[in-house]
Amino acid sequence: MSTHDPSGPQPEGGGQPSSDKQPPQPGGGTPEGRPSDPDPSSAPPPAGGPSGGGPADGPGAYGGTYGGPTYGQNPYAQSPYDQPPPGYGPAGYGTPGAGPVPGMPPLGTWPKRILARFIDYLLVQAVAVIIVAPFASLGDRSGSAGSFWLACAIWLVYDALMVGRDGQSLGKKAMHIRVAMLIDGNVPTQSAAWTRSAVFILPAVLCCAALWWVIDGLFGVFDKPYRQCIHDKAAKTVVVTTL
Repeated sequence: MSTHDPSGPQPEGGGQPSSDKQPPQPGGGTPEGRPSDPDPSSAPPPAGGPSGGGPADGPGAYGGTYGGPTYGQNPYAQSPYDQPPPGYGPAGYGTPGAGPVPGMPPLGTWPKRILARFIDYLLVQAVAVIIVAPFASLGDRSGSAGSFWLACAIWLVYDALMVGRDGQSLGKKAMHIRVAMLIDGNVPTQSAAWTRSAVFILPAVLCCAALWWVIDGLFGVFDKPYRQCIHDKAAKTVVVTTL
């Protein structure tokens, strides 16, 4: 007869095996049969981008896939100076309604631009004559020279202030044309308006006025694709219609 008492203390090394010597369990390696927890470092990133939000934080906000502009890309697609966007180069001016940049009106025609200058010239010269007449005889050389110099000074201020206000002098209003910034079609800045007026009038004062104005005007006739005169080139402006 055996004298072993099951309730008594177990002999060392006998009975139930220790936990480090238990055989592997089916179902994933844990005693309860559950699969072991995955490594957090190997888990895929949450959907919707780094912030875990919706589609607004996804590729569109970072890579330009869903509508967000790619980093470094101009979001307004404006054409830089002397670099027209596709479809608005020299060939684009043969089609109706084509302007320097998308959405800008067509370029002003040369007859309208010349008539606008002529109207402004008559207005400015009339004011200069009225001011000079009481003090000098317009029949002699000093009187006519004084009238011309005063007219140039009046023109410089008049044209700069009018163009800087809304892009139109009185002559341009009558001909339905205006001056616009080439890059975006906005009203010229004050610096652009004064630069444009100064480049038009100051060389005429320093040398032969008629010769300079002919050179300036012919430059715009042959300029492509924006028909810019020299004073337009200096101010980075363009003349467009208002209709």
